[in-house]
Amino acid sequence: MGKVTGFMEYERLEEGYEPVATRVKGYKEFVIGLNADQAKIQSARCMDCGTPFCNSGCPVNNIIPDFNDLVYRGDWKNAITVLHSTNNFPEFTGRICPAPCEAACTLNVNDDAVGIKSIEHAIIDRAWEEDWVKPQPPKTRTGKTVAVVGSGPAGLAAAQQLARAGHAVTVFEKNDRVGGLLRYGIPDFKMEKSHIDRRVKQMEAEGVVFRTGVLVAELPADSKITNWAKESISPDELKSQFDAVLLAGGAETSRDLPVPGRELAGIHYAMEFLPQQNKVNAGDKLKGQIRADGKHVIVIGGGDTGSDCVGTSNRHGAKSVTQFELMPQPPEVEDRPLTWPYWPIKLRTSSSHEEGCEREFAIATKEFLGEKGKVTGVKTVRVEWQGGKMVEVAGSEQVLKADLVFLAMGFVAPVATVLDAFGVAKDNRGNAKATVDFTGGYQTNVPKVFAAGDMRRGQSLVVWAIREGRQAARAVDEFLMGESELPR
Repeated sequence: MGKVTGFMEYERLEEGYEPVATRVKGYKEFVIGLNADQAKIQSARCMDCGTPFCNSGCPVNNIIPDFNDLVYRGDWKNAITVLHSTNNFPEFTGRICPAPCEAACTLNVNDDAVGIKSIEHAIIDRAWEEDWVKPQPPKTRTGKTVAVVGSGPAGLAAAQQLARAGHAVTVFEKNDRVGGLLRYGIPDFKMEKSHIDRRVKQMEAEGVVFRTGVLVAELPADSKITNWAKESISPDELKSQFDAVLLAGGAETSRDLPVPGRELAGIHYAMEFLPQQNKVNAGDKLKGQIRADGKHVIVIGGGDTGSDCVGTSNRHGAKSVTQFELMPQPPEVEDRPLTWPYWPIKLRTSSSHEEGCEREFAIATKEFLGEKGKVTGVKTVRVEWQGGKMVEVAGSEQVLKADLVFLAMGFVAPVATVLDAFGVAKDNRGNAKATVDFTGGYQTNVPKVFAAGDMRRGQSLVVWAIREGRQAARAVDEFLMGESELPR
């Protein structure tokens, strides 16, 4: 390492934020990244630890000590080469990944972890500024064709890898713009969509064809899944027109809360609310947009999606925002000797929480209350966990005022009708059944049909989707050519 004793000399420096009063007035990104000097010092904190657990803690196995050392030495151009060797889209992960690599950092055993995510963010932003990110079209074409269904991070990663291997790749997206849940799930204040747009331009220059507004198969009749398709194509058409098909859609089936009063107006899935705001931010007009202006908002679900609802509601001008979490409040500091190098359970406070939010833990929703068909309140009860079972606390029921409720309790599975239309077998969680092992995999029971990302593993992180897309691309390439030079 460039500075062997750096971890003893320098403190961790977090990225900065614009003031709350400023950032809640709009939807622009507000994170203030590290400058070159700050990134150099933070990279110097990377230890010469011998066994870099961060590499295995990262789902795409980023070669973290190497790019840290290059940043410390000022060799930013080689740093982005190393970063891109394992990660197609570090501008996505550098903004919205929760950084399991930092939880696995050896320094994290008894000190603050190396700021790996902030360094990654600095590298890719510098690379775009210096115009180092160039299209990489293949030298030769194979004559093989591949259809990728879904343009989220898994689909994009797979499409880019397959195009660089020389295949003719067409990406099908049911909505009007490329990006999947990156586009219509992640709020702009966490990741502006210009980052997706410039990757699309790069991929088009590499030969990828994007067909937006095209629905593959059909959605359930009562579906609340975002769908701005203007045409459709059948699975049989895809299978007849392409040499291979990769299903890379998101886990878009939201978990419901079937308690009394669920039918009341004003109760929505998070993924009804968030895509609408992103579409409006893109300059589109939208009738009947769900708005939180002046309303008492309840967000049910304590994860990232719930946090995104909190941040968006605050930007609308909600009167109050309260977030429910069924589990008890976790400790503010994890038991590092017990959990390292694995992802710890601890209290995580997002930037959206800091903008204004009451958080309620160990609370369950008993009933939605309403008047004239509209929700007016939520009846709750406190809960305790005894022997792994949830037990209601006697006498703890209360009613909280609510004009708007968002269900953000995660996603149960990909869209079943799509898998059924292809005839793809499902596992016991409703995901596409496609075994993965050291020899490859990702192939379903249907000839030449593969599955990756949320479609195969269920709801997960963007970084896991990129990993699956890259590995599935190798599997498809091997299927088409008998061998593959794409990285595993």
